[in-house]
Amino acid sequence: MISGHTRLIAHLGFPTESFKAPMIYNPWFAANGLDIKVMPIGVKPQAFADLLRSLFRTTNVIGALITMPHKVATTELVDRLSPTARIAGACNAVRVNEAGELEGDMFDGEGFVRGMRQRGQAAEGKRALVVGCGGVGCAISASLAAAGVASLTLYDTRRESSEALAARLQQHYPQLQLATGERDPQGHDIVVNATPLGMQQGDPLPLDVSRLAPGCFVGEVVMKSAVTPFLQAARERGCVTQQGVDMLFEMIPAYLEFFGLPAATAQALRETAEIRY
Repeated sequence: MISGHTRLIAHLGFPTESFKAPMIYNPWFAANGLDIKVMPIGVKPQAFADLLRSLFRTTNVIGALITMPHKVATTELVDRLSPTARIAGACNAVRVNEAGELEGDMFDGEGFVRGMRQRGQAAEGKRALVVGCGGVGCAISASLAAAGVASLTLYDTRRESSEALAARLQQHYPQLQLATGERDPQGHDIVVNATPLGMQQGDPLPLDVSRLAPGCFVGEVVMKSAVTPFLQAARERGCVTQQGVDMLFEMIPAYLEFFGLPAATAQALRETAEIRY
């Protein structure tokens, strides 16, 4: 039930059909007696700037979750950014502070690294490859650097995106070994697909899976299906894998804290979630 008392968290992106967050947040809110709903709102890039500001002129919007393709654009539309969002060059959460300013933060990377640790996979001293340097790829790269990887290889079809991310990371992590322009997974301990490849049936794989080393950690951000073709191929190679939705479960507790809402654990969220594909 949505009533005049209901408070909303807008979930902004395009397209909305693959959104999984409402199927996690909303059952947990209901189970805990909270009159709050996460509401998917589809918005194309040309309309995003106007919509974001307008949303926060309403009286019952707590905040906004930002997803593809708006995470990078959001950094230019808020008044304040967290250090994590500045390094990542992307933002996936927005709230209004007491001064009436829009504040942005980024939790994708934190969710990814938390998920790794839940699987007993440490980042410290490892060699990582991140394919895709849009909003989520930038965030994961920043969090892997903060978690202590020894080297980071960045690839994007837009070379300037990977090079700009490498420059930002080098400023904050001068000892980190950085490379750009390659997506060969051989020699890497951690491999991440941070592209949209896998959203559509027939998409090519993001890299040559025959070059994955058995036992390496392979992470996915696509949530269109529980096990994407990329993850399936990685499993067949003997890799340890993490689904896109796993990252979401791990980052939601940080989102709830950001919005000033009651705390939750990833396990509690899993127990009430009603995810459908």
